[in-house]
Amino acid sequence: MHDTLKQKAMARYTGPKSKIARKFREPIFGPDKVLDRKNYPPGQHGASKRRGKQSEYAVQLMEKQKVKYTYGVLERQFRNLFTKASSREGITGDNLLQLLEARLDNTVYRLGIATTRSAARQLVSHKHVTVNGEVVNIPSYQLKAGDVVAVREKSKTLEAITNSVAGRVINKFNWLDWNANELTGKFLAYPNRDEIPENIKENLIVELYSK
Repeated sequence: MHDTLKQKAMARYTGPKSKIARKFREPIFGPDKVLDRKNYPPGQHGASKRRGKQSEYAVQLMEKQKVKYTYGVLERQFRNLFTKASSREGITGDNLLQLLEARLDNTVYRLGIATTRSAARQLVSHKHVTVNGEVVNIPSYQLKAGDVVAVREKSKTLEAITNSVAGRVINKFNWLDWNANELTGKFLAYPNRDEIPENIKENLIVELYSK
């Protein structure tokens, strides 16, 4: 019930991101100067104060919320992804993270076409991105091995894109191949769990949905 009440507010968070990052005590939206100074939850007046011990359910729910904020996923989308992850062979938690990584908006972010996942969602929604030569404006679109993600020709001069690409780290992620000259990237395969850099305890989410 608690999760249902919060899902709309959590879906596409547009408020102060530092406040949410402090809630999880991690820079889930990227580098955060406020978090560096105040790495304790909002509502506390200093790092020395501690809240009471959280219940097992609260810890599990918090982890799910963190992942939803990180990837910008709606509750219904997240539940559907978990169902899909559960039905696939292999470890459910690993499958879940692989499906999240295979989202088009996340891949646009990973390739460096956008500086944040939120910005990547905007680029996809505004039809600046193609998959295999066709415009796709659905951020949750699931990529398959071999799919080619590209910036539309008429969008290649957008300042937001050129600035982001100029600052990217070349071939940072092993499951993606980037062509800087053409502004295209290939989704080679689902990443291995140890290749995904986010600090996520996916086993807690699996336990939550197993109840």
